[in-house]
Amino acid sequence: MSTSEDDEQSFGDASGRELQRNLTNRHIQLIAIGGAIGTGLFMGSGKTIATAGPSILLVYLIIGSALFLFMRAMGEILLSDKRYGTFADIIRHFLGPTMGFVMGWTYWLCWVVTGIADVVAITGYVRFWFPNLSAWIPVLATALLLFTLNAMTVKAFGETEFWFAMIKIVAIIALIVVGVVMIAIGMRDSNGTAAAVSNLWSHGGLFPTGLSGFLGGFQIAVFAFVGIELVGTTVAETSNPTQTLPKAINSIPVRVVLFYICSLAVIMMVTPWDQIDKTQSPFVTMFSMTGLGAAASLVNLVVLTSAASSANSGIYSTSRMLFSLSLQGDAAPFFGRLSKHHVPQNALFLSCVFLLSAAVLLAFGDSILSVFTVVTSMSATLFMVVWVLIVIAYLFYVRRYPNKHRSSTFQLPGGVFSAWLFIAFIAAVVVVLSLDMESLQGLLMSAAWMVGITVVGVIRRHRSLVRRGRTSLSA
Repeated sequence: MSTSEDDEQSFGDASGRELQRNLTNRHIQLIAIGGAIGTGLFMGSGKTIATAGPSILLVYLIIGSALFLFMRAMGEILLSDKRYGTFADIIRHFLGPTMGFVMGWTYWLCWVVTGIADVVAITGYVRFWFPNLSAWIPVLATALLLFTLNAMTVKAFGETEFWFAMIKIVAIIALIVVGVVMIAIGMRDSNGTAAAVSNLWSHGGLFPTGLSGFLGGFQIAVFAFVGIELVGTTVAETSNPTQTLPKAINSIPVRVVLFYICSLAVIMMVTPWDQIDKTQSPFVTMFSMTGLGAAASLVNLVVLTSAASSANSGIYSTSRMLFSLSLQGDAAPFFGRLSKHHVPQNALFLSCVFLLSAAVLLAFGDSILSVFTVVTSMSATLFMVVWVLIVIAYLFYVRRYPNKHRSSTFQLPGGVFSAWLFIAFIAAVVVVLSLDMESLQGLLMSAAWMVGITVVGVIRRHRSLVRRGRTSLSA
């Protein structure tokens, strides 16, 4: 492949050729925020607090900082050439068609698995009101709802996700405000413990569970950030990506501090970390302490909406990725067809069908939390593979197009050094994931997938080259 600055290899056009650019700045900003506030925060934060104690705040700060570097790397490449429709085009251009095939299908599976985890979480939230309800009912209802929402126009998806994300933001800000009031008045919980800032360090210090607990906090915390790259799949349907993408990415540090660190700090000030029930959402638990009968139900509805929002974004993303794979010849042509609303409806239908497997997992799993942990571990690992591939593509981009890199108005701070730092961080997180039996299961399933899909990709590429060779000989 040519390394010239004038390399005109075809990419990007196919993935965005017929999709409509109807997502505006406010859609992208809220989609970005929604992607950064995942189910892992609402559903998994109880377990992360129980595992790491107050040191979980540092865990979220480290992960957020690392992913900000990743997003800047992705943003720099996406804005370097308007032909990039999604980050799938980046992988295909810099790492070749085989890795494009592998990444495309892996990202599709990422969101299918994440969607399953979200549906599992939704089932748990529904059982807050209906404890004896059969699992298949909320699973089927969620799949049908997501198909309906995404079968409409992309603008309708943008509006839906805008309001879903707005609900999350209002809920977290309300939690922080209510928590601050509880701390100010010294409100006592059922154990007689008064809400106070000192609760952060008066129950064993900032690292009460030691290094092992601190490292263990990364297992669920990483999943809380999956979807942060979602704006990288909306480029082909964004009206002005040059302005909206940098704004969305540059706001990540503020979002991490406000939505993760502030909210969890307040929760642990109100209820000491060692008194938080890891099987329950601490957001629901804290609001139930207000004494208002409807408070817990209202917050449970909010976190249910959050899970639905995450699943909604995931189904959007999987349908676009499968559509792109079809146009590249890596999936059946059937999935490359658009409905009259310019939505890849066939790809959307397949993704929604896979969500139904959540009912099977719940039927055979020990508990909702254990199923959620295994599924999220697999999801987080697959997302990390995608993130690393994008950063590796960034390294190729810097070497192949040094002039574009130097003239970029949206450079990755630290350049190549930051890219390698991010890769080293992800490698360390994988090691940490292997230390826990539940997350190890997800890790092994992810490894099996990567081996299998890579073998399929290599075989497909080999057959394509053989056919091409035969065609040229016959000509």
